[in-house]
Amino acid sequence: MDSIFSLVLNTIVLRPYVFVFLLIYFLGCSMHLGVKRAIFFGVIGYFIAWLSEYSSIHNGVPYGHYFYIEQTRGRELWFLGVPFMDSISYVFLTYASYSMAVMVISPVLLSKGKIYILETKKIRHSLHARILGTIFFVYLDLIIDPVALRGYKWFLGQIYGYPEEGVYFGVPISNFIGWFVVGFLMIYALQKIDKYLIDKGATDYDGHRYARRYLIGPGLYLGVLVFNLFMTFHIREYTLGWVGIFIVLLPSVLLYPIMKSKLPAGNLDEALKAHAEDFRQAVIPDFDRTR
Repeated sequence: MDSIFSLVLNTIVLRPYVFVFLLIYFLGCSMHLGVKRAIFFGVIGYFIAWLSEYSSIHNGVPYGHYFYIEQTRGRELWFLGVPFMDSISYVFLTYASYSMAVMVISPVLLSKGKIYILETKKIRHSLHARILGTIFFVYLDLIIDPVALRGYKWFLGQIYGYPEEGVYFGVPISNFIGWFVVGFLMIYALQKIDKYLIDKGATDYDGHRYARRYLIGPGLYLGVLVFNLFMTFHIREYTLGWVGIFIVLLPSVLLYPIMKSKLPAGNLDEALKAHAEDFRQAVIPDFDRTR
């Protein structure tokens, strides 16, 4: 027992940023979808991610062949050849990407400086949200994987490698294909968990009284991006850093006019009604129609 406790503690000490992001995930997902959903997806999402990594290091599917360097085995949690912190990261990255997709797709209400997302169950469970969320998920990996591969230059450490150097700053294209497949499956699992609990009429603790609950997930997404871009420049990988900035620049620039164009939409009454019917316990901010 002492050994397990020591491994858990060392894992947190070695990877504090992972657990900060994980706590933000739990807060954001609990406020947005509910505590039960945050817990269930944490467990199921971890299993999907771990299974994908275990399969890839043994069979090359879905990411292509890669290997973990076991220099921290015995110092932090590993599960059958896969570091715990690596698979658990998929959970908060998936939710952050999914919440970004829901925000982009949904009608938006601007009230007294607050942005309120008028999502519906249909939007939340849609194929559109799944595909867009998966694209956001892969976008994250375009920034994360190359700098993680250079972990020997910063406090992450060299934890994995590829048998052959890939074409994208050492990362093979098969890795991004795998991320698309796994991201799609994980978002699908999150949607199914949410729908199942809704259909069962299961009560949950959430943050429907807080208008800003929708912004925690997108904020987490932005935080992960900024952290990884900062580390890229910090280790003086300037070419990689500028490529990362240009990769995220276009969707970032597009996001503002997309969101702004949806604020006082012509069918606002219909959007408000649909949202209120799906989430009756939600407290919707008063909207000043004279603005």
